[in-house]
Formats: sequence, C-alpha cells, structure tokens
Amino acid sequence: MTSASIANRSSLRLRLPATSANLGPGFDTAAVALDFYLEIEAQSAAEFSIHATGRDAERCAKLEDNLILEVYRSLLRDHSRPVVPLSLRMANAIPLAMGCGSSAAGRLAAIALAVHFGQLEWGSERILEEACVLESHPDNAAACWLGGFVAAACEGRNVHVARVAPPSDWRAIVVVPAESLATSTARAMLPGCYDRTDVVANLQSVALLGLAFAQGRADLLRIAMRDRIHQPYRAPMCSLLGHLLPLAGDYGILGAALSGAGPAVLAIVGSEADLAPASAAIRAALEGKMDAELLVCRFESGQAHRVL
Repeated sequence: MTSASIANRSSLRLRLPATSANLGPGFDTAAVALDFYLEIEAQSAAEFSIHATGRDAERCAKLEDNLILEVYRSLLRDHSRPVVPLSLRMANAIPLAMGCGSSAAGRLAAIALAVHFGQLEWGSERILEEACVLESHPDNAAACWLGGFVAAACEGRNVHVARVAPPSDWRAIVVVPAESLATSTARAMLPGCYDRTDVVANLQSVALLGLAFAQGRADLLRIAMRDRIHQPYRAPMCSLLGHLLPLAGDYGILGAALSGAGPAVLAIVGSEADLAPASAAIRAALEGKMDAELLVCRFESGQAHRVL
C-alpha cells in the first residue's frame, strides 16, 4: 500500500449502538438496538494509541488484550494487508460484559476499521457476515449494524435478517448490576437438551415477540418475553432477574427479560410517561437487596453511523 493510498483513507469515524439480545425467548435470534453508543475516531498513525473516555475507559484504552485491536490486526493479516497503526479516540457508553452488546459493537468497529484502512472493499453485507462469524450468532451484530428490532438467522456465512423499527413511543430501562458476567460463563450454564413443552412455549413466545414489535402490540409483550430456554438456568448468576420479572405487566412495564446473556435486565415500558413509575417500582423491588444502575434509553432505529 502506497503512502498516497493511505492518505486517501487516513481517518474514519464510527458510532455503534448498544444492543439487547434474546429479549426473553429469542435466544441467538432476536435483538434490538439501544441509543447509547461506542463512538470511535480513528486516524492512521506511526504507532498504535488509544485515548478512551466514558465507561470502562481504563480497560478500553489498553493496547494489549484489546478486542478491537486484536480483531483489526487479525483481519488484516488474514487478508495479506499491512497492519496500519491507528490513533483511536474512543467514547464508550456501553457497559462491558453486562449483556448490552459490547462485544458485537467492538467486533463491528474492528471490522469496519480493517475494511477502511486495509482497503478490503467489503460492502455492508460482508461486514455483517464477518461479525456474525466472529460472534458465532447473528442477533447482536445484526441489531448493532442495522439498528431497530431484528430477527436473524445464518446459513453458512450468509446472514438473513428481518428488521422493523420499534414503536416510537416505547422506551427501555436497562438495569445494570455492579458485577459483570462473561458470556462464556453464562453459556456454560445451559443444558444440552430441553423438554418439548419448554421448546413449544418458547416458540409461541418468540412468534408473538416479532409481531409485537412489528405491530406495536404492547399488550403482547408480557407473554412474548417469557422464556424457558436460557433464563431459568442463568438466574442463579443473574440475581436481578428474580426481583424484576414479577414487575412485568404492572407499573407501565410491558415486559422484562435478561439483556443478552445477562446479568443486566431489560424492561420495556409503553411511553415516556411510564418511565417514572416503572423506575420507582424497579428501585423499590431492589431496595435492601442489591445495588444496580438504571439506564433509561430509547430504541435506536437508524443504521450504524459512519463518516469518512
């Protein structure tokens, strides 16, 4: 790569949203984008550097054991491209290892950086495919890259996605505990097989889930977010769940579920006016039991933002 070609692609700006996957029964299938973000400004440089602000800034600023840099370097080497050192300015609002899609956002950022600075000439579909391969499932990556509510499936490397914009009046409360949980740990808690009645119950709920988002059917969400496939097995390590699931259907809370693999919990409320009573009910349910942060947000319907 010549110095002139590098100069043509000397900078990139990215903004990638948080996501909440599974939404109860949609295990590795459904997810929705949220309006807090990982934002990155990247420039080619003589050596790698990261200036990070926001959540987990110290961890984000590490040059070693850094997901974004590891994926970036690996992709360029795998495709026989020189590893262009980068100066990164990062503002992160996504909690790490809490079930809010931080790994999907990080991997997508790394792929977009590699495509841009390595001149890989991949389109949006190829970027998403690569992210789904690295994530091993398509839900978070599809919601992060495309925005909105998505249902996604993989066929080899091909990713098939159906996407809708969530109802504009719905809001989300992400309840984040003090302690994180690695996705690998959460996956290790799942059984190798399931009872047929549990599978049928999940199929019923996930069918309702997609239609609830597509049709704005708030009345369906309490049932549509029920799960028997992963939440009962993760509940011992996601203690928020037992306190908050009983609130679904009251206080303006339409439905509640683990956010991704947990330990955070996503509560969906029907409107801006429902946020205050819902938040008060959540705090009351947790009072004297455990500490948690409430992140009040909207659903992100736009695609991942990229400025050259």
